[in-house]
Amino acid sequence: MTKEIKAKVISASLGDAFSDAVRASVTSPELSIFNDSRYAIFPGFCDVHVHFREPGFSYKETMESGSRASARGGYTAVCTMPNLKPVPDCAEHLQQQLDIIENSACIHVYPYGSITVEEKGEVLADLEAMAPNAIGFSDDGRGVQSDAMMKEAMLRAKALGKMIVAHCEVNDLLRGGYIHDGEYAAAHGHRGICSESEWGQIARDLELIRETGCAYHVCHISTKESVDLIRKAKAEGLDVTCETGPHYLVMDDSDLQEEGRFKMNPPLRDKSDREALVQGILDGTIDMIATDHAPHSAEEKSRGLEKSAFGVVGIETAFPILYTYLVKPGILSMERLMDLLVVNPRKRFGIALGCDYSIWDLNAEYTIDPADFLSMGKASPFTGWTVNGKCLATVCDGKIVYNSL
Repeated sequence: MTKEIKAKVISASLGDAFSDAVRASVTSPELSIFNDSRYAIFPGFCDVHVHFREPGFSYKETMESGSRASARGGYTAVCTMPNLKPVPDCAEHLQQQLDIIENSACIHVYPYGSITVEEKGEVLADLEAMAPNAIGFSDDGRGVQSDAMMKEAMLRAKALGKMIVAHCEVNDLLRGGYIHDGEYAAAHGHRGICSESEWGQIARDLELIRETGCAYHVCHISTKESVDLIRKAKAEGLDVTCETGPHYLVMDDSDLQEEGRFKMNPPLRDKSDREALVQGILDGTIDMIATDHAPHSAEEKSRGLEKSAFGVVGIETAFPILYTYLVKPGILSMERLMDLLVVNPRKRFGIALGCDYSIWDLNAEYTIDPADFLSMGKASPFTGWTVNGKCLATVCDGKIVYNSL
C-alpha cells in the first residue's frame, strides 16, 4: 500500500538546488513528499571509510550486503578500504573489486588502492596504474612504518592528484595491546594501546606533508593529542583533513564490557579524549564522521576483548546514534551534522551528489537490535541502546534502493 510521507527537506549547505532535485525526482508511486516536521529528507550520506570484505572475505560481508546495509543507514556513497584478498595494489587486483561493485552494489562504491604491496609496508604499490579508478591510497589497518616510504608515496600521490588516507599507528608502541591503555585496562588486567601510537605517527606524517605538499586525510582519530595536532596543522595551512567515528564521540573506555563487540582499532579512549573529539567536530578541526564499518563473523567476535578480531559494524546505526545523543541534546546542530555526513566528505573526496536522499521518521523510537541489521556483521557496541530516527526509504540516482514503507 502506498503511504503519503510528509517531510521537510534538510539540504544543509547544498542550497535550494538539492531540494528542487529531490522534489522533481519523486515520481514513484511509493513516495509522495509534502511538508511536515515529523519527517525529514536528507541528502545521501557519504562514508569515506567502510569495509565490505569482497574480494577475499565474503563470509564477513559481501558487496551486496554491505551496500544494502548502507542504504538502510541513509548512505548512497561509500569508500571501501583495501584490506582484501587480493589487496588492490595494482590495476589487475583493483579491477576484481570494481567488477564486484558493478555487479552487486546498490549504491555508489569508490575503492581505495593500497599504498604498499599487500599492505606490508615493504614495497610501494602501483599507484600510477590504479589512479584512474582509486578514490585515494590507504594501507588501512596498518600504519606505514618507514618515513622514506611514506614520503615517496606522498610525492607520487601528489603527482597523480590523489590523496593519502592514513591509518596512523606506530607498531613499536603497540606492545600487544588491544584496548586503550587506561583505567579499564589497568583494573581488568588487559594490555593497553597507548595514545602516542596514534598521534605519534600523525606528527610524523605532518612533517612529511610540510616537505611534500601532499593532500592528506587521517582515518578514525581517537585521541585529544591527534585533535590538537590537526588543529595546528590546519592553522598552518597544510592540506589536511580528518575523520572520527560515531562510537568515539558518544562512548569512552568506561563503557567497555568483556565482549568482542567493544573491540575496535583505534580503541575507545578516555573521557577527556571523547570530549576533545566533540570539541573538534564543533570547531571544524574534524571534517567528517565515518563509521569504519568493519564486519566480522560471529565466531571472530565471540572471543572477548583480548582475542576477538578488531572491528565493529555501524553504518546502519550512525545517524540514529548521532541524532539521538548529539543533535537532540543540543550539542550539535542538524546543519553541522549534515556537513559532517554529506557536504564535507563529498567535497574533500570529489564525490558528487546526484538525486540521492533518504527519508527519516525522526520521532520513531526503538532499541538497536543487530538481529535487524542487513549487514552480515552483528557486532555493535550500541546493542540495546534506545535511539530516535528510523530510515523509511533511500534513493540513489533516482532509484529506490531501500524501502521500509
